[in-house]
Amino acid sequence: MAKKISIDPITRLEGHGKIEIFLDDDGNVKNAYLQVPELKGFEQFCVGRPVEELARITPRICGVCPTTHHMCSTKALDAVYHVKPTETALKLRRLIYDAFMAEDHLLHFFFLGGPDFVVGPNAPAGERNILGVIGKVGVEIGKKVIDMRRRLRSIITHLGGRVIHPVCGLPGGISKGLAEDQRQAFLKVAKDSVEFSKFCLQVFNDIVLKNDTYLDLIVGDIFQHQTYYMGLVDENNKEDLYDGMVRVVDPTGKEYVKFAGKDYLDHIVEHVEPWSYIKFPYLKNVGWKGFEDGIDSGVYRVAPLARLNVADGMKTPLAQAEYEKMFETLGKPSHHTLAFHWARLIEVMYVCEEMVQLLEDKFITNPDIRNLPTETPDEGVGVIEAPRGTLFHHYKTDENGMVSGVNLIVATVNNSAAISMSIAKAAKNLIKNGKVDDGLLNMVEMAFRPYDPCLACATHSLPGKMPLIVNIRDKNREIIKKIKRD
Repeated sequence: MAKKISIDPITRLEGHGKIEIFLDDDGNVKNAYLQVPELKGFEQFCVGRPVEELARITPRICGVCPTTHHMCSTKALDAVYHVKPTETALKLRRLIYDAFMAEDHLLHFFFLGGPDFVVGPNAPAGERNILGVIGKVGVEIGKKVIDMRRRLRSIITHLGGRVIHPVCGLPGGISKGLAEDQRQAFLKVAKDSVEFSKFCLQVFNDIVLKNDTYLDLIVGDIFQHQTYYMGLVDENNKEDLYDGMVRVVDPTGKEYVKFAGKDYLDHIVEHVEPWSYIKFPYLKNVGWKGFEDGIDSGVYRVAPLARLNVADGMKTPLAQAEYEKMFETLGKPSHHTLAFHWARLIEVMYVCEEMVQLLEDKFITNPDIRNLPTETPDEGVGVIEAPRGTLFHHYKTDENGMVSGVNLIVATVNNSAAISMSIAKAAKNLIKNGKVDDGLLNMVEMAFRPYDPCLACATHSLPGKMPLIVNIRDKNREIIKKIKRD
């Protein structure tokens, strides 16, 4: 009987990773690990660069969520230069960010996470993808999804300079304003996106919530962990994706702590394991108790479900109605990992409604888009809610603005301990007596997909030498020499 099962590579996520499942003598799961074998090291090679370049360098971390890193880096530069953006610049930044959040969440629902429900967790692997989804919902709806994402991305392209790796953010403001004709055109896009959000939530309701098997899977124990939750909130404790205070609630839903982003080191510590390049942050004042949930474990979760658990409500009416419906169904806080998918669609509604609000205000075309910095740069922290959770950029410079230190706590890193726990729990509950098949292994993968992990973003520490194995093969592909560096 095999003692180890490898899922390598894992699929439908950004980046590269693998799952190793270890069995005992009876064929039951002893433990399971998510390993992230890639290393990017941005924290190291940003050192020595002019700090104003980081808003253009750090988005290269990722091709899926560069807008998040660009905005977070721009906010960190505001802090480094001690300058506040103009009111117009803040509105434009929020508009860009809302458009990005909507199209990114839609990408995950229809392309990455959705196939598990729309096509089915036990469907053939070749059908569990966007083509399988289109096969289920129809070509016209598939075209509708692609067109909506294209139009949302046009807002980023226009204001950000380009949709991948935008370049608009400057300390104190933004590089490009919005003309009246574009405001009207984008207002049409925003209003259409609200209608599209209603359609997406209806799809989720019809395909997932009305399916007793899927609903049992969501509320069952296999995909559930009682953890702390973290997210940004405004002054009324409503969800805010661009700015606000970091709020943490405990597994009962009670506020544990609320702090400004610049004080994150007082509350977050990063744990390191020898088998992965990803770090495992935890709540400093609760402590690291291993990969355990419960009120005595400092493990916390971020991203859509965490944000809704943390918030006392949503700032827009349609999203608020959906927020109330979800928690009436699941209870609050919801510890149901698969409910991240539901929360993600509620956030799509929220940002689309906010885009309408922003664009109905003609002040957004005001040409006052930047306050020039006049202070000497030194140190600053930017914090923002990425699609995948709370993101911190922390920069230090010398008096000439050259970078002397960078710390990035990327959204997926915040969830790394919880993701590992979710995978291990799913594997232990699904694989029994050595019986395993493709459908069961896909359900193990379903334990990480709700977090929408971006592993390419998540590995920036360089604690030692990078392990390296070089295999030299002859013409018959037989290994004739192996060179190894630990």
